[in-house]
Order: sequence, then C-alpha cells, then structure tokens
Amino acid sequence: MSAITEFSKREFPKTIVLFDVDGTLTPARNHVSQEMLDTLKALRKKAVIGFVGGSDISKQYEQLGDNILNDFDYCFAENGLTAYRLGKQLASQSFIEWIGDEEYNKLVNFILRYIADMDIPKKRGTFVEFRNGMINVSPIGRNCNRDERNEFEKYDLERGLRKKFVEELKKNFSHLALTFSIGGQISFDIFPTGWDKTYCLRHIKQEGFDTIHFFGDKTFAGGNDYEIYSHPDVTGHAVKSPTDTIRTLKELFPGL
Repeated sequence: MSAITEFSKREFPKTIVLFDVDGTLTPARNHVSQEMLDTLKALRKKAVIGFVGGSDISKQYEQLGDNILNDFDYCFAENGLTAYRLGKQLASQSFIEWIGDEEYNKLVNFILRYIADMDIPKKRGTFVEFRNGMINVSPIGRNCNRDERNEFEKYDLERGLRKKFVEELKKNFSHLALTFSIGGQISFDIFPTGWDKTYCLRHIKQEGFDTIHFFGDKTFAGGNDYEIYSHPDVTGHAVKSPTDTIRTLKELFPGL
C-alpha cells in the first residue's frame, strides 16, 4: 500500500514535514514542550510528519517522549540509519561494518590523542560515542552537565575548536569517504559520505510525496542540517528555536 493511500485522510496527503530535533522541536538536549506536541498533533491532521535526528533512538525518546512511534508517521534516528514507518522498523546500516575495525581504531586513536592535547577549561567523559550509523565526538565529553555544556559552547564559538578539529581529521583521513558535521553545542558527527540527514529521503523516495518540507536550526554549510535543507527535492526552513518552528508552521499551514 502506498503512503498516499494510507494518509489519504490528511488534508495534504502528498506533503511530508520533517523536523530536526535539537533546537527545532526541543531546546538543545531538553524535553519537548506541550505546545509543540499540540502543534504537531494538529499538523498531523493536515500532513504527514517525521523527525530526523542525528542521535540514537534512545535520545529521541528522552527528548520527544515515550510515544514517538505513535506520535510521528516517520521516525528517523541517526539520520535515518535507524528508521521507523508507522511504528514498524525499517532496514538499518552499520558504520563499523562499512569502515572496518582497522580503520575505525586508527580514527578513534587519533581523536583521543587530539582531545588529550586540547587546552580547554573542563573535560568530563564519553569523548567518543559509537552509534549504529556514525560516531559522535565531543571534546568536553558528553557527560558534562548543562552549565558546562553552555560554557563549552561559548568557548568553542570564540575559538572555533570543533572547526579546527574537523579540519585536522579531514586532512589525516582524506583517504576515507567520510563526512564531518558540526551539530548541537558540544560535539560533531563522523559518518560515511551520503549518510547525512539526506539518508532518510531513501526511505520515502518511492512513497509518492509531492512536497517535502524540512525544518532545522543548523542549516549553514558544515551544520548537520545543511545537506537536507539544501537538497533539490526539499523545501528547507531555517529556524532558530522551537518557538520559531511553531510560528513558521502556522504561517505555512493556516488554522494550526
């Protein structure tokens, strides 16, 4: 059965609206508001909806709630490497199988040595987080608290630490087809080229949608929303916050 048949009761059954999570549906690493949930529920009567997050599915549950498989038509964690359609899981991919243990070890060893030499005010823990379709690298460590996260973000914005880190990785691992994408406050992602957020489009390509909207806050070149935001098949919307997302949705879909 095609998606258009399954979603025929929507006002715009051939329109799908996809959302980044951090900074778009929720504040960074924080919980979704009731206002956003109500807006998405109303939007779902008009169009098909889905989220596209870089984090693994457990973090999407933390931020968007326990009912994400029912609240969204499509759930794309890790850029769509882990994917659900109407609550049913789709085929997934593995970064470690793609890169192999030998190259993976070289990459991680380089990262850890680089972080060891970084002069930053605080270092916590979990500097490299392995996910199904990528690895996430955080110079301060993902175990930092919210105040430390905000402090590092400001420190990084002033000095471009993550940007310099990425440039060194690109130089030293140019023989691998890797993409490096800065997102959120404290980290960046590394994944095979083509496994950015446009990967999720593979899951909906044959579904018959005429219009694909995408909302994201890291839509600048090098940001983790850039590739899908600028994709020729996608109508991109750059937002600055969940409040901005709701405002733009109400402009696009009057009556929300």
